[in-house]
Amino acid sequence: MKEYSLREEIETELQKYPELLKNLLASRGITDLRSAEEFLFPDYEDGTHDPFLMKDMDKAVDRFLEAVWKKERIVIYSDFDADGIPGGAIFYDFLKKIGHTNFINYIPHRNDEGYGFHPEAIEEFAKDKTDLIITIDVGIVAYEEVKYARKLGMDVIITDHHEPNGDKSEALAVLDPKQKGCQYPFKELCGAGVAFKFIQAILAKEDFGIKPGMEKWWLDLVGLATLSDMVPLVGENRIFAYYGLLVMRKSSRPGLIQATRALNISQTHLNEDDVGFLITPRINAASRMGHPDDAFQLLVAEDEVSAGIAMEHLSKINDQRKGLVASVVREVKKKLKKREKLGSVIVSGDPRWKPSILGLVANKLMEEYNRPVFLWGREGGGDIKGSSRSNGISLIEIMNGAANMFSHFGGHNLAAGFAVAEDQVHTLEDRLCKSCDDLQAFSSKQDPIWMDAEISATDLKPELFETVSRLAPFGVGNPKPLFKIRDVIPTKVKLFGKQQNHLEISFGRMKAIGFFMDLESFDVKPEVGQKIQLLVHLEESFFAGRKENRLRIVDLYV
Repeated sequence: MKEYSLREEIETELQKYPELLKNLLASRGITDLRSAEEFLFPDYEDGTHDPFLMKDMDKAVDRFLEAVWKKERIVIYSDFDADGIPGGAIFYDFLKKIGHTNFINYIPHRNDEGYGFHPEAIEEFAKDKTDLIITIDVGIVAYEEVKYARKLGMDVIITDHHEPNGDKSEALAVLDPKQKGCQYPFKELCGAGVAFKFIQAILAKEDFGIKPGMEKWWLDLVGLATLSDMVPLVGENRIFAYYGLLVMRKSSRPGLIQATRALNISQTHLNEDDVGFLITPRINAASRMGHPDDAFQLLVAEDEVSAGIAMEHLSKINDQRKGLVASVVREVKKKLKKREKLGSVIVSGDPRWKPSILGLVANKLMEEYNRPVFLWGREGGGDIKGSSRSNGISLIEIMNGAANMFSHFGGHNLAAGFAVAEDQVHTLEDRLCKSCDDLQAFSSKQDPIWMDAEISATDLKPELFETVSRLAPFGVGNPKPLFKIRDVIPTKVKLFGKQQNHLEISFGRMKAIGFFMDLESFDVKPEVGQKIQLLVHLEESFFAGRKENRLRIVDLYV
């Protein structure tokens, strides 16, 4: 049986709030009244920062306006994931809105080109007489590529949010709150968030006849990217996620309408789980299984017919992606079972594995084995490419400790990509384990699951669900509150789904659901009439348009 702890911090300054809400706020580091008000009542005007606080913003805006006034050719070059694609779509909408038609959106093919800002694409832009390239969610470490673009006569504006690493860029302007010398007060924006700040700054200097505040309608895409990219949902990101969901619920964007319709989601009650578990995977499936432009076309579709066709295609390839991921997960587990002991980092690979799906596989294994996971495969010739996922310790720091093993690497602290030469791959795990151990940030002993509160079944009233919902949207940096429910006596226990791999436990009028949980998932099998203890999240479901308060099972024991 796992050990669980209960936080008992109550701050006197928050006495105006109910006891449970005070505890939930305190567990998120919110212990004063002002911070509580800002968190519980997000305010777009007060909660967002002046975009001109970002280093190089003046230069970027001036160069963009010059390009528009001169009708120059602009390339919007964005990454191929569910951050870069919405970011590119925001700029597509913006350029169309201001009447600038001499532009293209370019998204590199994940499997054919790989991540990054590519010289081959830059050469094609030059042939097409491009004057200005604006990158989105990519480019902060593309020093040689930027230099090459400048040599071919093109200016480059980098908008990115990844960690800088090394040389000073020769880009005309670099917009990245993480770069050295940037005074922007919030450092954790996603790539589309940085692109949106750029548009805010442009409109502050030249409104192009767009009424003040109309740019908020693009928050549907900013919110989508923020929720998709695993950035902390605090500060300005909380504003973008919160208002992004509000806009998505009202949006007339054909792609969002068709996505919610195809997935049987209530658009008016859309939440972060709907985005993260249903919409985001289909956007990412485009680059993993085909071409990222398929997802881009969904987001910029101008009518519901074309949007419906795009959505149908994305759902089909997402189903194919699920099968591939499940197959590789099984292969890795089979390999790990043959090991006598697991180190502080798991590394596994196979040249047959498709690199584009390995991030998803790594995430599933990271959750199960509770340690960083690095997986590699190969698409065609050249370097071995892979993805990594972490449960807390910084992947960038781990890889910095073994930097000479990689031809390149980058990304986030919790999700990153890498490339490594074949003659280095056999010692990769040893080097990464040593780097991880040297950081002294990993414990092989499983940490206790943190509980926000211990309650009984009689506490599961509508007002409790309402209290919890005030903290949404949930995600990285703002996890869903976790509750232990004492002495639950099930009246029904059943498995459901095509593969009978989902669990439902009923007691009283309440239903607890465990997706992808079978009876073998637990040390003790739940039975009707047998008293159990449940660890759950509280959630409001609007499946098929019907509201239902229910529980999401995290764990159970006697």
